[in-house]
Amino acid sequence: MKLISWNVNGLRAAIKKGFLDYFNEVDADIFAVQEIKLQEGQIDLELDGYEQYWNYAEKKGYSGTAVFTKKTPISVSYGMNNDSHPEGRILTLEFENYYFVTVYTPNAQRSLARLPLRLEWEDEFYQYIHQLDQDKPVILCGDMNVAHQPIDVKNDQSNRGNSGFTEEERGKMTRLLNSGFIDTLRYFHPDRDDIFTWWSYMKTVRERNIGWRIDYFIVSERLKDKLINSQAHTKVMGSDHCPIYLEINL
Repeated sequence: MKLISWNVNGLRAAIKKGFLDYFNEVDADIFAVQEIKLQEGQIDLELDGYEQYWNYAEKKGYSGTAVFTKKTPISVSYGMNNDSHPEGRILTLEFENYYFVTVYTPNAQRSLARLPLRLEWEDEFYQYIHQLDQDKPVILCGDMNVAHQPIDVKNDQSNRGNSGFTEEERGKMTRLLNSGFIDTLRYFHPDRDDIFTWWSYMKTVRERNIGWRIDYFIVSERLKDKLINSQAHTKVMGSDHCPIYLEINL
């Protein structure tokens, strides 16, 4: 199975920048997108062979997630346990042998004003993922808005304590990975210090690869022997994030 996750930073904008060319070329079995920034009825997307599932934010032009899948899921959940999270940040598709979850984790904001909310959210999400994992293995993907280790940020020393690289946020990721989950890119590339998934729009930053790795494919540890490949498609443009790729034998 080929799986893709991409924070498109506005799906309508990404489509104007070649999203569909990449979508058709990569031919994924499941393709997840975050930060779609649109409401129901604002897009008419024809994707032959795919079912579409959307979780829109209540606020216009903000957040939101979607999953396009070739295989029909057994069930689909919106938010955590189908609760009323208004920002459209989570979609869960249940299949026969696994759960597929895409997430757009809240940003702590530059001033860290939203850090307490972010940490509460992390605790709730941790419980949710473990609840799923007790039933079936989990494949989790998306923009998790944290660079886990210094190797995941180009300038780690100057970014310590900044949003997305606070000890608190990094600690929540460590807790998740230490509780029976695998960061698939690091499983295949444990020492690569040049793989990033997000770059600011400042001039020449992306060309010089001054980035952060904040997008992940994370899987239940018992799927380890089924992993085939995990990559970041860093050359693909159309967003300030690049798509990430997981190949797994399910």
